[in-house]
Amino acid sequence: MRIPLQLFTIGGDDVGRSARSRVTCRYKCGEACWHEPGNSSDNEYFRDVARTALSRRTILRGGAGAVLAVGATSLLSACGDDGASSTGAPSGGGPVDGMKFDIVRPNTDDALRIPDGYRQRVVIRWGDPVLPGAPEFDFENQTADAQSKQFGFNNDFAGLIPIDGQDGSFYLVVNQEYTTEEFMFRGYQEKEPTEEQARIAMAAHGITVLEVKASNKDGSLTPVVGPRNRRITASTPFRLTGPAAGTDFVKTAADRAGNTVAGTIANCSGGITPWGTMLSGEENYNNYFSNASKVKDKAAAAHLERYGFADDADYHQWGRFETRFDLEKDPNEANRFGYVVEVDPTDPNSTPLKHSALGRLKHESANIHVVKDGPAAGTVVAYTGDDEKFEYIYKFVSSRKIKDGDKRHNMGILTEGTLYVASFSSDKPVTTDDAAGSGAWHKLMTVNADGSAQSHIKGMTAAEVAVFTREAADKAGATKMDRPEDIEPHPITGKVYCALTNNDDRGVDGEEGPTSANPRNENKNGQILEMTDDHAGESFTWDLLLVAGDPKAADTYYGGFDKTKVSPISCPDNVAFDPHGNLWISTDGNALKSNDGLFAVALEGERRGETKQFLTVPRGAETCGPIIDSKRVIVCVQHPGEEDDYSADRPFSHWPDGGNSQPRPSVVAVWRDGGGAIGV
Repeated sequence: MRIPLQLFTIGGDDVGRSARSRVTCRYKCGEACWHEPGNSSDNEYFRDVARTALSRRTILRGGAGAVLAVGATSLLSACGDDGASSTGAPSGGGPVDGMKFDIVRPNTDDALRIPDGYRQRVVIRWGDPVLPGAPEFDFENQTADAQSKQFGFNNDFAGLIPIDGQDGSFYLVVNQEYTTEEFMFRGYQEKEPTEEQARIAMAAHGITVLEVKASNKDGSLTPVVGPRNRRITASTPFRLTGPAAGTDFVKTAADRAGNTVAGTIANCSGGITPWGTMLSGEENYNNYFSNASKVKDKAAAAHLERYGFADDADYHQWGRFETRFDLEKDPNEANRFGYVVEVDPTDPNSTPLKHSALGRLKHESANIHVVKDGPAAGTVVAYTGDDEKFEYIYKFVSSRKIKDGDKRHNMGILTEGTLYVASFSSDKPVTTDDAAGSGAWHKLMTVNADGSAQSHIKGMTAAEVAVFTREAADKAGATKMDRPEDIEPHPITGKVYCALTNNDDRGVDGEEGPTSANPRNENKNGQILEMTDDHAGESFTWDLLLVAGDPKAADTYYGGFDKTKVSPISCPDNVAFDPHGNLWISTDGNALKSNDGLFAVALEGERRGETKQFLTVPRGAETCGPIIDSKRVIVCVQHPGEEDDYSADRPFSHWPDGGNSQPRPSVVAVWRDGGGAIGV
């Protein structure tokens, strides 16, 4: 039965609102959710296309064909057992492999809860040594020098890359997204940091590369403090690539050539490339800059406004101590952040890259699909979302094909190709249980092998498209989405899954109302979008796998699975896949009044949409960076204890060390007791 949106009722202001605390919003995104959405464009957001009369059943048939084209046999053998049906679901209706674990119930505990029969151990915590010579962490006596050698604050993305020739050894690469100074320093005065506090925070940002050794007895990982490790901070030099590099938009007093950027900040999620590098998205960088209102150039001020720069968003106040963060003195510094960065963990002396060919926005992440068959075989496609209300979904199709074993060649893949933005269409009524349609990719710019570039947006140069990508996407007629966060292609089927976290401004105070891909007013729980893309082409079909929220609510949908038998999920953030082909989802800001968690979701067969909670993180925390392999699950526990009316002087959490300790963001490994495979 279809559920018409006009029957939905709206409760009070706090009914179903995301549980993310306001203090988190201050330091993480400059209270973006409490400001007017930055996208005030009046492009035609949604197109009803009669010729795309696609039902959910039609899309699933198309999806099955895609599976057969790229390796259905391997999918079925992974997902099934000896009694597997032709759809990959076990006969008899039992749970699929990878999801055979006891559900963790919703809770508000100050602990990381995991299924019975599983074990857990912290891999590394904020302040633990990373580089040789780093001191042990001392909360009461922190210094910027010590922090630059220690694990940073508020870990988000995590990736594991095997170390060649070292069995059981890996590079663990982790983003440090943002700092919450109220929980780092006793007696901290909001917007009044000392210089040492500000420089500790700068050193706590960026990326950590850490060698870890896997146990041969269980799923635990042990850090190795040695020469392979690296700390990248808000001061580490980066090389800017693509159409933005060397232009007047990015030249500053410190970098008159416009090619070298100091540092990376606001690194949210990311991805691991097939050539063994890490990609990381610079997201909420706008709230690190002061004096936006004092920028006198009208065009520059308009660009800043489109990206959410505002005086009251600067909770870090770094501009007091480094003029590059003062927009009145150096407005171009803002244009040097907002890119996908690439780091080679195998070379601690290499210069990381910022890729402007993928556009400048608030990148949640970037994840790679390599076309396997046909004339486009070897073509590399990178998917990325702009994580803010009413922003867009993008992809970059490289013109440089991948070469196995040629890292030097492959590290140029993201410097040439075409950047696109998506629009979504449907001939269906706006519903939550039968949402499906088609879509188109609109060209924004093309970068050629010789470095020259062409804009596909009238009135904008390629450099302008690269630096002011949101405005180019406005002109292209992209569809406004409900906070596009992590976007990842399935490693077997090639389908693309996007977490749309929430958007409680949809349909409010004159803002755009529901569309088929974003079907709810005041969307507080989010949804998971599933796309069957012509990866190297310009068209796709789509449906909604999950419309998250209370399973008892009429406006939720769990892939058609019986909603009385699912774990409630709210505010999907990051996505990942296990070796059996299941989708795993971490959450941020659970609006159902329980702690955030990690969930497994079946994608194929009669159990499609079954959702089971595998773990919950401690109170006040967000679940980030999931890695799911056969031996272990790894999560980043971000901002534990970060709750309004609490601070380092009055902790809300004592995880992970217990007692009266301060909470510390940490990376945790979970494994099956006795060493068995996860979820089987």
